[in-house]
Amino acid sequence: MVKYKSKIAWILILLIFLLLLAPLYQMLKHSVSVGSLFLLLPPIFIGYIFITTYYEIGNGILRVKSGFLLNRCIQIKDITKIEATYNPISAPATSFDRLEVFYNKYESVIISPKKKQAFIAHLIQLNPKIQDNTGL
Repeated sequence: MVKYKSKIAWILILLIFLLLLAPLYQMLKHSVSVGSLFLLLPPIFIGYIFITTYYEIGNGILRVKSGFLLNRCIQIKDITKIEATYNPISAPATSFDRLEVFYNKYESVIISPKKKQAFIAHLIQLNPKIQDNTGL
């Protein structure tokens, strides 16, 4: 199994940091309250998702993992093409520099591997029929 970590966009890290500022400010200015602790939950959850998003290739399968929310296994033989995209739709991708992997007849998944060229080359090595429309 080869694991490819997800690329993380700095703008998204900044967003998490800004989300943390409000509850931290409230805790410092006022006494720690249950409400301010609840405000910490979304940025902590988003941080958890960022840390646990990755893609694995092995045994003829591409595994897309994003925390406890997503654990999708795709047969590499079923992948038809890969395209570059900046589509901001919700996806197991922690960057806007993304790849859309098309498989089966009408299915796709948007991901953001850190080492895109190595990732694509690995998939094509296992399935030479994959069309690489990324321009990388």
